[in-house]
Amino acid sequence: MAVADSVRVRRLSDQEGQQLLRITRRGTGSAIRLRRAMVVLASAGGSTVPAIARLVQADEDTIRHVIHRFNEMGMASLDPQWAGGRPRQISSDEEQFIVETANTRPEKLGRPFTRWSVRKLADHLRVHSPRRVGVGRERLRQILHRHRITFQRTKTWKESTDPQRDAKLARIEYVSSHFPQRVFAFDEFGPLVIRPQSGAGWAPEGHPHRLPANYHKLHGVRQFHGCYSVGDDQLWGVVRRRNSAANTLAALKSIRAARPDGAPIYVILDNLSALKGRKIRAWAARNKVALCFTPTYAS
Repeated sequence: MAVADSVRVRRLSDQEGQQLLRITRRGTGSAIRLRRAMVVLASAGGSTVPAIARLVQADEDTIRHVIHRFNEMGMASLDPQWAGGRPRQISSDEEQFIVETANTRPEKLGRPFTRWSVRKLADHLRVHSPRRVGVGRERLRQILHRHRITFQRTKTWKESTDPQRDAKLARIEYVSSHFPQRVFAFDEFGPLVIRPQSGAGWAPEGHPHRLPANYHKLHGVRQFHGCYSVGDDQLWGVVRRRNSAANTLAALKSIRAARPDGAPIYVILDNLSALKGRKIRAWAARNKVALCFTPTYAS
């Protein structure tokens, strides 16, 4: 019986990785877009097609189709392509002009404000633009949405400046694709804290039950040390009171114990200083554990 070739998403750019993380973390908007973003991120993380299919409860052929489309089209492949509807009443040239206007700062077009709203943009296109385009607010909103133009706050950005970025990514991709059964990932998540949560219940009108805004961490905080087997699609971990080299080393030893045959294993991890101590590096060298660090500002 023929076996399908291994399918994996291409290497993501920093911007693509950040956009995909925002989509999956927010969990809002189109359910189709969220699901496709989860597939792409899982594939980029080294998960196999069967593992991703179990994760999103989909057919394996569907997962391969999503990955192939992303490799061809990029982020545009995440959006569903709806068909049908009434004939277009705004030409392609007019639509392109609308998009160009929306991407231009209003003051450059002689308008006395710094940002477009849908109302101001529709009014400018209908009355003040040298090329008049009559378009309603809802239609204008749909055009901007289709071209992925949204109302956003100005944000700062950063990308990896690691001079070894490409070499590190190439190494991680190589071991993940050639030795998936011997590749693991390790990360630390925290601080975790038990905090009071407001709920709902019956109370006299205008007199809800109240919780103090400030609270005491009577039991301190915790850190979760997580280990993930790429080949087995298995996650395990332990909760610790604090981050330390000793606790990190204990987690790495549990990874080594998962493959007790003595053959080399590969552990993908970030650039936390506690992971680069001499004791950890010496232990890894003695026990054939290759530490594959992600590029700085890219984990």
